[in-house]
Amino acid sequence: MIKTILGIAVLIFCLITLPSAEITACTSLLVTKGASADGSVMITYTCDGEFHPHLEFTPAADHNPGDSIEITSWGGKILGKVAQVPHTYSVVGMMNEHQLAISETTFDGREELENKDGLLEYWDLISLALQRTRTARDAIHVIADLVDTYGYRSTGETFSLADINEAWIMEMIGPGPAGKGMEWVALRIPDGYMASHANKSRIAEFPLDDTANCLYSKNVISFAVEKGYFEPKSGEPFRYCDAYCPDTPQNRRYADTRVWSIFRHAAPSQNFSSNYNRYIKGSQPYPLWIKPDKKLSVADIFALMRDHYEGTPLDMTKGVDAGPFGSTLRCRPMTWVVDSVEYGWERSISTPQTAFSFVSQSRANLPDAVGGVFWYGLDDTYTSCYVPLYCGINSIPLSYTVGTLRKFSWESAWWIFNLVANYAQLKYSYMIPEILSVQKEIEGNFLSTQSEIEKTAVALAKNDPYLMTRYLTDYSISHAEQVVNRWRELAMYLIAKYNDGYVQDSTGRARELGYPDDWLKEVVKSRPNRFQLVPK
Repeated sequence: MIKTILGIAVLIFCLITLPSAEITACTSLLVTKGASADGSVMITYTCDGEFHPHLEFTPAADHNPGDSIEITSWGGKILGKVAQVPHTYSVVGMMNEHQLAISETTFDGREELENKDGLLEYWDLISLALQRTRTARDAIHVIADLVDTYGYRSTGETFSLADINEAWIMEMIGPGPAGKGMEWVALRIPDGYMASHANKSRIAEFPLDDTANCLYSKNVISFAVEKGYFEPKSGEPFRYCDAYCPDTPQNRRYADTRVWSIFRHAAPSQNFSSNYNRYIKGSQPYPLWIKPDKKLSVADIFALMRDHYEGTPLDMTKGVDAGPFGSTLRCRPMTWVVDSVEYGWERSISTPQTAFSFVSQSRANLPDAVGGVFWYGLDDTYTSCYVPLYCGINSIPLSYTVGTLRKFSWESAWWIFNLVANYAQLKYSYMIPEILSVQKEIEGNFLSTQSEIEKTAVALAKNDPYLMTRYLTDYSISHAEQVVNRWRELAMYLIAKYNDGYVQDSTGRARELGYPDDWLKEVVKSRPNRFQLVPK
């Protein structure tokens, strides 16, 4: 029997069909047990690109000897087959029933190392690893073994992997056309620390004799020497990122700025400078991991994923480019040319071009079905609302599984969140506080009642595991749909209140509020005689 992967690999990762400039557009952070407020291991993901995601649930299954999985192209062409294993685990989004979660960011790196003769793309590897393994360490081995057997098709990639005890960062790149395997390294984040990556290789030096904390391919250094990416006689230590993802002004600005901002929030006492991401001569790279100033809660992680560099010289709510109402929207493309000089917008962590994001929670002190929470959000992280989906559920909310980018639908959760986010652009500084107020209330309620929900689920598990599954499934689905309903109401409220440039007051009367004085001064400055009512 042949079986085809129908999980996250098909719809969640349709990002790959977009132009390459939009593919490398994701942000992830990793938090270890000792760095989290409740002992969770957490990772995050913003999957950024213009597409309509469908949340997927893959049930656990047993398979017969000889079963295999068809690997297909986006056009449906069968590229090859992967041998199936006797049993596969259930997966909700990008987290499996044993609390293993995996996310990624693409760094491209040495484009000549892409091997189009390989069978497996990075999304295939994530899907297969989630279905086949229980721990981050095992997932790393499975990913490496699959590539050795079937070949790697993608460009440079960084994975975040989390289980109930550990968080790992893994970086990999192909061997070039017709090559074998891949060149990779994986490091365990020390307990009590956190890390981040954003479309640029982050692993520099690594130990060669510490298998408890570091795993790597046998040719990772010799291959770089062979290709001329590293000269052993230089006297310099081998650095994976320098060999396989050379540093440039563009990738510093595009990727390192996001890492810097996450670190500045998590550890303000360390005074991380923006000099490195601005390519200032003599500045030092940001460390792979840091110790946060305080242990981070789930709410803290939500906040880290909602950043536009506010309060810094890079603040995207300020300046003429933010428009009259401080909008953070910067329409693509990211770069443009004026009078033969190239310019570029800032690339923030939170962006209107996000399709979906998640924060995963893996906890060793609870049964797997209860300890693993896949906090899932649609569209822009700043205006979205994270809903808790427990990894032990056996169904998912319908509104998160339907819809297409081609046609707006009130039945699609993504379109509802997208509508609110886009409408807010008309009067951003006015509408954003109202949206964030609803967001804060709902997410706050989820977090404040989480322990009681889980206490009930654990009690049910002792006597009737099936009833526990039903309880968690009903809770996850009903509350996710309630959030979508609330966002529908919010959309209709905003459309009525902010209409034709007016703002309704509490009585429903339209009020003229005009534009901020600073912006009006910019208008006059740009065309001093155009709007003057009485000529001098």
